Amino acid sequence: MTIKAILFDLDGTLLDRDSSLVKFVENQYERYSEFHIIDKKLFVQRFIELDNHGYVWKDKVYQQIIKEFLLPNLDWSLLLDDYLRNFQKHCIGFPNLLSMLTELKSHSIKLALVSNGFGQFQYDNFKALNIEHLFDEVLISEWEGLRKPDKAIFDRALTKLGVAAENALFVGDHPENDIRASRDAGMKAVWKRNRPFETLVDADATIDDLEELIDIVLFD
Repeated sequence: MTIKAILFDLDGTLLDRDSSLVKFVENQYERYSEFHIIDKKLFVQRFIELDNHGYVWKDKVYQQIIKEFLLPNLDWSLLLDDYLRNFQKHCIGFPNLLSMLTELKSHSIKLALVSNGFGQFQYDNFKALNIEHLFDEVLISEWEGLRKPDKAIFDRALTKLGVAAENALFVGDHPENDIRASRDAGMKAVWKRNRPFETLVDADATIDDLEELIDIVLFD
């Protein structure tokens, strides 16, 4: 089977969102003196816990932070706006991101991003990784009116790329939204494992480093 296209998730796959979030939260803490009544380490730890790997939107996170730490002089909506405007400045890609994409692109493999999330926010984070020039298509759920695991968003991406599902591979970190859903859409799926304690996922292959994808695609 020849792989002609690879579709990627963003958060937890190309973007090291956990590390990026820590950098942002530390920076926001420093910029808002109202937070300084709280120990910095405690503040960052609690924020990360409430965020739950991005599955809790930040309006809820900030409201809970203000409530728990008794910060009535802070407006959660202004903190959320700060997050939307400044998170992109702290985006960190996983190791070997650029070299992996460049190598795949040099073999005429088409690349696409398929990400759930708010359109401009996700796109700004994607652009911050400086890999936009390597991608043929970018699909973000808010802009598409579709969300993973809906098969339709995978079908749309494949149509845009002009590649059949059997010649495409999806790379993601979420067992359901990325792996199961893309396999149900007829693609091969590679699971990007980010935490050693995670249980095995029913994928066609598992990687811990993006560089491993090169051998899977070009030499398997």
